[in-house]
Amino acid sequence: MNEIKIEKPDQERLKKMGVFSWPIWEKEVSCFDWHYDETEVCYLLKGKVVVKTKDGKEVKFGAGDLVTFPKGLSCVWDIKEPVKKHYNFK
Repeated sequence: MNEIKIEKPDQERLKKMGVFSWPIWEKEVSCFDWHYDETEVCYLLKGKVVVKTKDGKEVKFGAGDLVTFPKGLSCVWDIKEPVKKHYNFK
């Protein structure tokens, strides 16, 4: 299975990708299980998150990060600071 990919894109790349026209998702501080049926790309506008994968790896990301979650990934989202993100499924 592919790894979670975290990037720090510049504004030009975000505009080319059309990120700012993607839907927005917001969530308060919480912890929950999640499974990706499709590949998701998201750009965090605010917040801090730790995602724990089933194999025990922890990935941390926050505002300004472009994150790609591979199809088939099961994980636990641990939201440390309220999240606001643009997201897109491939």
